[in-house]
Amino acid sequence: MGVCDAIRQNTPVGEPTAMSAPHLPKVAGIDPMVPVSTHTAAPTEATASAPGVFIQDRLAGWVSDLTTLHELTERLAGTSSLDDALDELLSAGAALVGAGRGLLVLEPADGRGPSRTLGLNLSHSDLGHIETVPRGATAHGRFLDGLPGADAPLACPDLLADADLDPLCREVAGRLGYAASYTQPLSTGTAGRLGAAVWLYDEPAEPLERQCHLVGVYSRYAAEHLARLLELERTRADSALIAEELLPRRLPRTPGVRLAARHLAAPGGGGDWYDALLLPDSALGLAVGSVGGSGPAAMAATGRLRAGLRAYAVMEGEDPVAVLSDLELLLRLTEPATAATALYAYCEPGRRTMALAGAGHTPPLVTGERRTEFVETTLSAPLGMLSCWEAPSVEFTLRPGETVLLYTDGLLRRTGDTMDRAFARLRSAAAGVPKDARQDPGAVADHILRTVLPDGTDGPGAVGEPSDAVLLAARFD
Repeated sequence: MGVCDAIRQNTPVGEPTAMSAPHLPKVAGIDPMVPVSTHTAAPTEATASAPGVFIQDRLAGWVSDLTTLHELTERLAGTSSLDDALDELLSAGAALVGAGRGLLVLEPADGRGPSRTLGLNLSHSDLGHIETVPRGATAHGRFLDGLPGADAPLACPDLLADADLDPLCREVAGRLGYAASYTQPLSTGTAGRLGAAVWLYDEPAEPLERQCHLVGVYSRYAAEHLARLLELERTRADSALIAEELLPRRLPRTPGVRLAARHLAAPGGGGDWYDALLLPDSALGLAVGSVGGSGPAAMAATGRLRAGLRAYAVMEGEDPVAVLSDLELLLRLTEPATAATALYAYCEPGRRTMALAGAGHTPPLVTGERRTEFVETTLSAPLGMLSCWEAPSVEFTLRPGETVLLYTDGLLRRTGDTMDRAFARLRSAAAGVPKDARQDPGAVADHILRTVLPDGTDGPGAVGEPSDAVLLAARFD
């Protein structure tokens, strides 16, 4: 119903008999179809002489509530993660129905997850107490179980006075100090049941019909938004699983060297990879690389590139240049539109020697008690961009107890710094590894990640979505 239609419908015919109807409460949102109270006061001289006051007040209430509802939905639409959206929904719903506490249970009916239970002004122990109540005794539990007739909002205005209430539910309500509740199911026509929100009142109370309508409108929008974020999170989880499956499930063990690897996956799936394989004569092949782009195409190219490198390393692993030359040809023939970087190292643990070659890749970092320095490698263009291979390999010897770090530039990009500062940060982090942690390559890798990326995913200056990143550590005895 439009504003003009509302004015026409509410224009009095003849003399008004009652124009002092109470103002509607200004909670968020408004629908002109929501009925107003039929109880009216006696007409006054002011209302009789100003018949438009009631209409103006009612329209002002609609505008105010529509504005608030718009602000709430805008805030919800601005959330980009499932957890943030759930928090926003729970808080906004509590404001709409005038409750001080609440809980939200996310439990998609298709069983694919993810599942969440979060509270508003409820501690973990409070949520634990509520979860002890049998699901069939709660409105949200009956909805989540798909029981008939449980798919509508339900108000319980006085829990302690409800003779039909489950005794355990009454006990928990008394222990936590809430006396009334309002349950709003969350579902969509395509995704089905998603979850339910429950708001709790400290005193016996029941939301007004207008409040119930408004929180219902908001919840329907929120459910659609949650369904989109849910599908996005599932896609990201699937991408992360595929990306992990493209990497070695376990690293080889060989005398004289210990290995550890860390992979920080990009949300949409990236193209950074690592590998380690045993070669003839007790040698070891180590490799890291990165494929341009992200998503399924980058992950598919990563799998093909890593499989090709493993084959070439077995055939001619002693010559890193030959390995990368073959990989360049493979990429040029099978992935003509793809650019990639790679670094391959042929290691002899017994002699603590390493011969390596890189194609557009970041240089390794050697760290130990006496030195922390980057290995000087010959500059080369990335794979797929070489007209001919001219960069020679580099050979060096490690000291007992030193660790070689192979990594992708995604680790440097995650810092949010310029490349020069990112390199300096990485070197400083490696030099600052505690002495007792240098014996374990996994501890070395973890210390570097904690130092370079303080929050575990990105440095303070990083922007945009996190990059795929790999760190491979090899400690030589």
